[in-house]
Amino acid sequence: MVVLVVVVMATRKPAAQETTLLDRNAGLSSLAEWQNTKKAITELQVQVKANPESAKLKLLLIQAFIQEGRVTGNHAYYDAAAFKLVNEVLKKEPKNFEALSSKAIIQASAHQFSNALETTETAIKINPYNANIYGVKCDALTELGRYEEAITAADKMVSIRPDIRSYSRISYLREIYGYYDGAIEAMKMALASGYPGFEQTEWVRVQLGNLYKKTGKPQEATDLYKTALLHRPLFAPAIAGIADIFKMKNNPDSALKYYLQAAEIVPDYSYFINAGIISKSKGDTLNATEYFNKAEEILINHSHSTDEENGVGHYVDRELSQVYLAAGKYNEAYYAARTEYLRRPANIDINETLAWAAYQIGNYKEAGFHIRSASKTHSNDPELLYKTGLILQKNNYPLVASDWFKNARMINQYVDNYFQHNNAHQPLTLK
Repeated sequence: MVVLVVVVMATRKPAAQETTLLDRNAGLSSLAEWQNTKKAITELQVQVKANPESAKLKLLLIQAFIQEGRVTGNHAYYDAAAFKLVNEVLKKEPKNFEALSSKAIIQASAHQFSNALETTETAIKINPYNANIYGVKCDALTELGRYEEAITAADKMVSIRPDIRSYSRISYLREIYGYYDGAIEAMKMALASGYPGFEQTEWVRVQLGNLYKKTGKPQEATDLYKTALLHRPLFAPAIAGIADIFKMKNNPDSALKYYLQAAEIVPDYSYFINAGIISKSKGDTLNATEYFNKAEEILINHSHSTDEENGVGHYVDRELSQVYLAAGKYNEAYYAARTEYLRRPANIDINETLAWAAYQIGNYKEAGFHIRSASKTHSNDPELLYKTGLILQKNNYPLVASDWFKNARMINQYVDNYFQHNNAHQPLTLK
């Protein structure tokens, strides 16, 4: 059988000769840090213009652009500007460690994980004693499904510098291997090593909340999301976390309100997906379609390849598959997931997405193959366990399937609510 594979690339908008600092939206511009950030970046741009040969100044501006993209969600714009500056530095100083590190960060952000890994290995040969480069290497290896190597990189990172970045990576790897107690412990250590109010610290606080959410502890999760908002008002991931809790506890009206609030602050595709899921579960197909279309638009707008003129292209096929799954476009979901699988066949998350897409189009044997691959690290993610049960049912293993449902509910008693919302368009046979 011939499979037509379509590679979809989201874009990094072309960077002008001098990148204009974008105004933040009304909410984010009200934060006190914005004035300091705007002043610092503007001053750096003036200095770079006056000293165009200064790699040090360009690297400071690169780091500022990357962070501004992270805070505002405007990755497409700021990563393009940062990528252009990185290439300028590396043309003249191909062994500049900081430039290579920044390039690897941008490549990882663009889901170009093989390229990011290659760049980190080049950088490590120059400086094998920097913790952060091992963090990027860990991320790339994790996303490529090379989990044992990722653990080695994380161990090296934490041995050099035990801090918020290294502990959070240790936490994620423990979660992947189904060790939730250890993941929570490491994330608490990460949180304790950060400064309240900083974006990275509140991101970690939200990740800790997400671990509690996954393990069926909504009150602990909500407390952490609300604390994050006290330290950093209008922090979109925390607002979306509260929406997740309302969704999990079967309160769709409140969930929708908070998802849309998060999306207004940072236009992240996932917030629109969830808004669409909630709207669809309420029978509001018109708004659901609008939200799904918006999520798709965010991911694929201005497609281009990676080069100096256009910036760095971003692979988004798995994310598109998630949009199509939520919207009920199962053939599109399958081929998008298949595209990403061919790029990263060992990654458990991609195998889970492809398994679910295959399940939805009736390819139950293929779904069974990929769900087994998704389970190879013995993850205890309740959603994964639940999907495994559904796929096993369709492959005529009803008794084994019931064990998977039982295990999912033991970890998170609210897991049935998740599937009732996400699959409101179809009947489910649950036992």
